[in-house]
Amino acid sequence: MIVTKLELSNFRNYKLLELDLDKQTNILYGNNAQGKTNILEAIYMCSTTKSHRSNKDFELINFDSDEGHIKLHINKNGREQRIDIHLRKNKSKGIAINGIPIKKASELFGVFNVIIFSPEDLNIIKNGPSERRKFIDMELCQLDKIYVYNLVNYNKVLSQRNQLLKDLYFKPELKQTLDVWDMQLAKYGGEIIKRREEFIKEISNILIPIHNELTDNQEDIEIIYEKNCETDDLYEKIVTNREKDIKYKNTSVGPHRDDVLFFNRGKNIRTYGSQGQKRTIALSLKLAEIELVKSLINDTPVLLLDDVLSELDSKRQNHLLKSLDNIQTIITCTGLDEFIENRFKINKVFQVTEGTVSEKMV
Repeated sequence: MIVTKLELSNFRNYKLLELDLDKQTNILYGNNAQGKTNILEAIYMCSTTKSHRSNKDFELINFDSDEGHIKLHINKNGREQRIDIHLRKNKSKGIAINGIPIKKASELFGVFNVIIFSPEDLNIIKNGPSERRKFIDMELCQLDKIYVYNLVNYNKVLSQRNQLLKDLYFKPELKQTLDVWDMQLAKYGGEIIKRREEFIKEISNILIPIHNELTDNQEDIEIIYEKNCETDDLYEKIVTNREKDIKYKNTSVGPHRDDVLFFNRGKNIRTYGSQGQKRTIALSLKLAEIELVKSLINDTPVLLLDDVLSELDSKRQNHLLKSLDNIQTIITCTGLDEFIENRFKINKVFQVTEGTVSEKMV
């Protein structure tokens, strides 16, 4: 799977851009705040429908325009495909695949697989549980349509139940309707928990040998899926906590409270690990993600590296760069020194300056 061309119109600081990419390594370099990450953001959106930096679509549209467009050309198993995203300031976005509009954004999941690695990802271990849940959800949504269905429905039910908990203050007679929401919450939540358990086992089997190599077998890593509740007990616990939920006007039980923990020889790395250990696990996690996606889709995802090399020491840089064989990679950086020093093969180089991209000789 490769991106052959990206076209932007009134997206972020790009009035108009047409970018032809190489099937191997593409480097976008330039000073900060020139628009390098905006290119990765547009590509990422064509896989997930969402920006990895903003929850508001209107922020993605050029300041002087009311609409923005992204057009991504990909080659998937020898077949040319196109993904179009139409951003509008006062309306929901429009998405089309090969010129045919889709009704639900979730229909895009799985069409184009991408993995993004940014400096923020290096903090996934030390940040809160929501970051680690997001990591699992975004990956599974690209790989599993059933998971998308269950997650979308779970989030809808959760939102509606939370609203009902607030409404009960004014309309206590609505309490009897909680049964309906609780049963649905348990139904979809149970499926989410089961699939997350499988995912953690799958990625753990890949991550551990990668991490052993990165640390010269000096660490003994274990990944634990910390469930807020077991699948079989979910409905019962939701009902048991009902009065507490009514009091606090929020749902206290379910997979929206789950977490993933990382241990080194029995010690929680989030609490007791060094900065270097946390970054090494984050890198191992991304490398494992690449291998897992490759095995599940029988193809290679597109890898986006957003100025991450400057955050890694030379050993971790080398390990990451060596893993990029036979996978299309688009890298942003402020300079080319890391690649020259590591004698890393570069196929195309683009200089980005104030929303203008020019190709340079390699």
